[in-house]
Amino acid sequence: MIVNRTTYINQLVRSKGNGLIKIVTGIRRSGKSFLLKKLFRQHLLDDGVQDDHIIIIDMESRKNKAFKDPDLLLDYIDNVMKDDDTYYIVIDEVQEVKDFVEVLSTLSVTEGTDVYVTGSNSRFLSSDVVTEFRGRGDEIHVWPLSFKEYMSVYDGSVEEGWAEYRMYGGLPQLLTQVGDDKKTDFLLHLYRTVYLRDIYERNGIDLKQEFEELSKTIASSIGAPVSARKIADTFKSVAHVQNIADKTVALYMGYMQDAFLIEKSERYDIKGRKYIGSLSKYYYQDVGLRNAILSFRQNEVTHIMENVIYNEMRMRGWLVDVGNIFNRVRNTEGQQQRVTLEVDFVCNKGSKRIYIQSAYKMPDAEKMEQEKRSLKLVDDSFRKLIVVGEHTKPWSDENGIQIVSIYDFLLDLSFTE
Repeated sequence: MIVNRTTYINQLVRSKGNGLIKIVTGIRRSGKSFLLKKLFRQHLLDDGVQDDHIIIIDMESRKNKAFKDPDLLLDYIDNVMKDDDTYYIVIDEVQEVKDFVEVLSTLSVTEGTDVYVTGSNSRFLSSDVVTEFRGRGDEIHVWPLSFKEYMSVYDGSVEEGWAEYRMYGGLPQLLTQVGDDKKTDFLLHLYRTVYLRDIYERNGIDLKQEFEELSKTIASSIGAPVSARKIADTFKSVAHVQNIADKTVALYMGYMQDAFLIEKSERYDIKGRKYIGSLSKYYYQDVGLRNAILSFRQNEVTHIMENVIYNEMRMRGWLVDVGNIFNRVRNTEGQQQRVTLEVDFVCNKGSKRIYIQSAYKMPDAEKMEQEKRSLKLVDDSFRKLIVVGEHTKPWSDENGIQIVSIYDFLLDLSFTE
């Protein structure tokens, strides 16, 4: 079963031959290797590139263990380049190569090479490579399958697909698992044997029980503002773990972001046009892994839908903040009070902006007015959306606020173009 990941292929094609190192990042098992080694390779062949001019080196294969030595790797590439035509060099999980930044620096100035690498850790790739190359790196981030990609191969109704997607997420290998028990076991096993082990080994974490408790706390808190200090305080009431300082919590949260498990969304004062440096929200790059961390015991559709919307906007190339807007109202005694209302997402891409509210259900006029309240206070002309978790025809009210179903929002890109 092949999902044609057109978005990423188009990004790779646009970057082809631009003189930069193409750095394909993303959470483990999101499909980076398949994208480069299968889909992009096929594009190159279809485009007339000869097979022997596509050099693919998988650093997770034991057969390539010797290539962890940077000099052996560079000598091998040099020996297979026989003519002056372009050679497409693909190195999968390049961070396994010793001194890989120096290797990429060498390849970037080697005549006749167009280099593509993958990696699953932002600290190894985003920080080191971008700093080292100073504009010579071109990062392409690969997410798990979007709902649209998922439905392109799903054999069932859109409602059944949505129920599956919000429970098990979009890691491509899930498509080969048949039955709820197999999908559950796959995600639980993957989290423990790949993601946790990877984070522990890479960062030398000794407080494993505390780290797992932290990951559960963050998984339980999607849709809610949190801070390292606030999470550290919760550890004081958990009997089976040690108290850990907020600095350690912040460090561990950074490790989770480096592994692309979670992303941080900052709070933004819409009227004041500034960031509020206190509590933030965290979202999982795959909701299936989030559910697995909690042993599938907290399947709150409202929060999961919010997480999916966040991921969808990030996949579409938007920067996504959590919006706060301040307003003054009179209380029952006639006194003015300053209240804070939230816009779930303030999304920016260049000069474009979209405000989005996630509302699983709006059963009556009171609930609808509640969801609209913060959007009505935003006094600009940018698009304002309320995404609801049920079927409805898209429509707009007298304030220009557009109501759209989660199905249309995820399957029709025009709502955010």
